[in-house]
Amino acid sequence: MNDAVPFTTDDYAARMARVVADGRAAGLDGVLVTPGPDLVWLTGYQPTAITERLTMLFLTTDRGPTLLVPRLERPDAERAEGAPATTLVDWPDGADPYTAASSLLRPAGRYGVSDSAWALHILGLQQALRDSGYSSLTQSLPMLRALKDANELARLAAAGAAADATYEQILGVRFAGRKETDVAGDLADLLRSFGHEQVDFTVVGSGPNGANPHHEAGERVIREGDAVVLDFGGLMFGYGSDTSRTVSVGEPSAKLREVHEIVRQAQQAGVDAVRPGVACQEIDRAARRLITDAGYGEQFIHRTGHGIGVTTHEPPYMIEGEEQPLVPGMCFSVEPGIYLTGELGVRIEDIVTVTETGGLRLNNTERDLRIVE
Repeated sequence: MNDAVPFTTDDYAARMARVVADGRAAGLDGVLVTPGPDLVWLTGYQPTAITERLTMLFLTTDRGPTLLVPRLERPDAERAEGAPATTLVDWPDGADPYTAASSLLRPAGRYGVSDSAWALHILGLQQALRDSGYSSLTQSLPMLRALKDANELARLAAAGAAADATYEQILGVRFAGRKETDVAGDLADLLRSFGHEQVDFTVVGSGPNGANPHHEAGERVIREGDAVVLDFGGLMFGYGSDTSRTVSVGEPSAKLREVHEIVRQAQQAGVDAVRPGVACQEIDRAARRLITDAGYGEQFIHRTGHGIGVTTHEPPYMIEGEEQPLVPGMCFSVEPGIYLTGELGVRIEDIVTVTETGGLRLNNTERDLRIVE
């Protein structure tokens, strides 16, 4: 996929209609969307600067989609791909935006609100409509963006392929004698060269630093014999990539070989468990069971996976207690790991999408332990 197929106004209109229907089914009078990934997904609109001025999309059961924006930002909002599917309403500086907003809501309505909404705005609505109630979308509509259409899946596949190409190239880069930040810079440059417009993270955890799953690449000099966890990703065509591999600088130790093989098998078990109708927690159980049986259960310290789309972390989550069944079109990571404090860490991660019959990896680089210089 060299060029993303543009989303159309109809695409955005269909998403908004689906959110209204899902909100109604969840017992909500509507969904209120503020600047951030939800607004981009629903309208294609991202304000040039997110400020204290209220911008909000109203998706309610008693009126068509309405986008409330500051008057000075209206020209930008009008250019958004999904704007023609909304009624644009503006408010001028000096006016009370909550008066305008409250006129679009029921006095005692119950509304789901974007997780990224400012407390300032929710408190303003509560003051204007004292009998109204609000809940986060993660709580009330956790699957809001979870099901991807064919265009979205193509974008995720392209981002995954670019991340794979980045990994293949980084294997030829020298590790020993260089700082973690040097390799992290190489990863960022490669992601951009293969088409990413945004790099979100480049974790390079060498030796004992690999035992921290979210280690920020630092000034440690990578040494011969180190295990190095590489976890990197960002956005391409507006959709995320996220992959992890662990490499050995020079000949791996017996401990690294052992731990890496356990994680590789656990990751395979997690992917093999993916199929429609299976609860999200079963993916975590499948991977965790193998690691626990090998004696490293206490060293697997995070969930097995997270959803991915217009952000690199979003619902659904592959974790114990999440009973949401898998549905074709869901995309998420499968990324078990083992972390030995003071020694090393190992993580292997692929993005997987649910198909009609099972799971399909969107990352396809080798998962065996690779040796780098």
